[in-house]
Amino acid sequence: MTYDVAATGERVERLLGALADAGAGARAEELVREVVGLYGAGLERIMAIVTETGSAGTLRALVDDPLVSGLLVLHDLHPLTTAERVRSALDGVRPYLGLHEGGVELLGLDEDTGGVVVRLRLEGACDGCPSSRITVTESIERAIARVAPEVTRVDVESAVALLRIGRRPPGPCPVPEGAS
Repeated sequence: MTYDVAATGERVERLLGALADAGAGARAEELVREVVGLYGAGLERIMAIVTETGSAGTLRALVDDPLVSGLLVLHDLHPLTTAERVRSALDGVRPYLGLHEGGVELLGLDEDTGGVVVRLRLEGACDGCPSSRITVTESIERAIARVAPEVTRVDVESAVALLRIGRRPPGPCPVPEGAS
C-alpha cells in the first residue's frame, strides 16, 4: 500500500480537531505524541544500525523511498540536510528547465515560524513568458515538496535583465524642442 505522508498528516490533524471539539482532544494529542515518539525511536535505531553496518545501498534505498524519506524528515533523522535535498530536486528538474533554455539557482533557505522558505532565482528564457514561468515554478515547487516536506514556501525571483546600451547612432545628436 502506498501512503501519501502529507495527506495522512492532514487527516490526522483533521481527526484531532474533531476530537478537540468533543472534549477528548488533549488525550488524543498525547496518544498521537506517544505513538509518533515510539515510531521515531524505532526509525532512529534502524538508521543507527544501517549506518553502523556501513550499508550504503540500504541507506540510499531508504532515503530514496518517498514514504521513508518523509518519516525520516519528520523525526529529524534524514541524513541529508534540507539544502542538499532541495539541490537534488533542482538537479532533477534542470533537464526540464533546459528545454526552456532556463536555469534555476538556489539563493538560500530561511527558517520561518511555520517551516523553511526556499529562495530561488530563475534565469533564461522563462523571464519574459509568464505562462512558462508559472509552469516551471510549479514543477520546481512539486519537486521540492516531494523531497523536503518541511519547506512551507518557495520564493522565486527572476534574474534582472540589465539595460543594454549600444553605440549612439551616427550623425548629430537631436536636440528636443525647447532645449537650448
